[in-house]
Parts: sequence; C-alpha cells; structure tokens
Amino acid sequence: MTNPPIAPTISPDAMTARAKSWLRMRAIARRHAYVLVRSPHRLFDVSLWPLVDVLLFGSLAAFVGTSGSTPAAKASGYLLAGIVLWHVIYQSQIAMSTGLLEETWTRNLLNLMVTPLREVEYLGGVALFGMIKLVIGVGVMVIGAFAFFSFHTWSLGVGLIPIAVVLLVVGWAISLFVMGLVLRFGTGAEALAWGVMFVLLPLSGVFYPTKALPTVMQPVALALPTTHAFTALRSLVDRHGTDWTQVSIAAIGSLVMLGLSMWFLVAMLRAFRKRGYITRYT
Repeated sequence: MTNPPIAPTISPDAMTARAKSWLRMRAIARRHAYVLVRSPHRLFDVSLWPLVDVLLFGSLAAFVGTSGSTPAAKASGYLLAGIVLWHVIYQSQIAMSTGLLEETWTRNLLNLMVTPLREVEYLGGVALFGMIKLVIGVGVMVIGAFAFFSFHTWSLGVGLIPIAVVLLVVGWAISLFVMGLVLRFGTGAEALAWGVMFVLLPLSGVFYPTKALPTVMQPVALALPTTHAFTALRSLVDRHGTDWTQVSIAAIGSLVMLGLSMWFLVAMLRAFRKRGYITRYT
C-alpha cells in the first residue's frame, strides 16, 4: 500500500514580497481568531452587546411609534437604522483597538517587534480580523431588528453601502488614534478604546438632526464626518433617496480624519521606540 502523495509546499524563499506580506497579515488575523475561539466570553462585543442595543433602541422605537403620528414613525426608523449603522463604527474601532491591547495584556509587543512583521502588516491583519467581527456584530443587529421589530434594514437600499464604508473608515481612524495613545501613555489609556465612542455618539446626531443639540455644540457636530453620514442615513429612512452631498462631505471628512490619525500613530510609534517605552510591556 503506497502512502498518499504529499501536497507540495512553497519555500519562503520562493515567495514574492507581496505574498510574504499577505502571509504575515493572515497570521496576525489567525492569532486573534484563536484568542476569540479559546475565550468565548470575548464574543460579548459581537453577539450579546449588539442584541442588547437592538432590544433597547427597538423598544424605544416601538414605544415612540405607538402615537401613530408621522414624526413618531420617522423617529422610530431613525432609532433602529441609527443603532445598526452605529455598530459599524463601534465594531471596526473596538476590533482594532483591542487588537493592540491584547498584545499589551499578554506582554507580546516585544515578540512582535523582533519579527519581520511591519507595522502596516500588523494593522492589516488586525483590520482583517476586525472585518469578521464587524460582519458578525452587524449581522446580529440586522437579524435582531428584523426578528423582533420587523425592521428591514436592507429595504433602505444600496445607499447604505457608501454610508457604511464612510463609518467603517471613521472607526479605523478612531482606533489608530487610540493605538497611538496606548503606545504613548501605556495601558492607562485603554479606557479611551470604549469611552471615545460615547463622546461621538451624541455629537454625531445618530438618532436626531443636529438642530436638536445645544446651540454651542452644533458647530462641533457639523465638523464630524459621522454627523453628515447619519444625516444621509435619515434621508434614506425618509425615502428621499441618497443625499450624495452629505455622503461626499462625510467621505472627505473621514479621509482627513484617517490621515491625521495615521500621522499621530506614526509620531507616537517613533516616540515609543526612541524613549524605550517597550519596557512597560516586558
């Protein structure tokens, strides 16, 4: 009886630079996937928390909608659509921020720094794994909104796609900013991984127009790309179609935010290496 043929393996020396880079990013994504599988309680952010938000804001929407008036019906749609799209930012930001925090908690930063892994490859791997968590978390919300409150998220149309992409980029930008703070100030800054989101939540007009905010806060809200993204979302809820002006403003603002966050992260990483902050995690 002959042994089955062995599948040929590719020597690392025979791989192109791009293939090696992709391999390293997949390794980072797999590393975090193993952590998630072996620690089921970490599924809270992508399963139970989205479900709690759907029940909370869906119940508020059902209560508001009982009056039967047109403004009340619109408000209920704003609540459910807003919380579903808000989790695009939340899941993308939390996945990347906690990815770096996981390395600090396990004292693994030094191990990463002595490997051929580049910073951009690490970010790519964490973002790749974050996309999986994003799909799970938002999927739970979409299914929950339909099952519990008969809210068809997909009925809003393809205009949801550019809005979701803008919010995804904003989530990445916030996570890069938080990563820079963690590198500069240590794990004491990890509270910002969760806290910064709840600062943006009321200012972004997720559930209401910015005119409902105090007058002094309205200019701050209008400077945020998330505000314009959720304004475009409310246009979809109102069946007015995609407001491409608001989407364009949000897209430009999100790219500016991403660029500033990348510059800040690079500056903090430079200080991290120059001042030897790695000793905090060894």
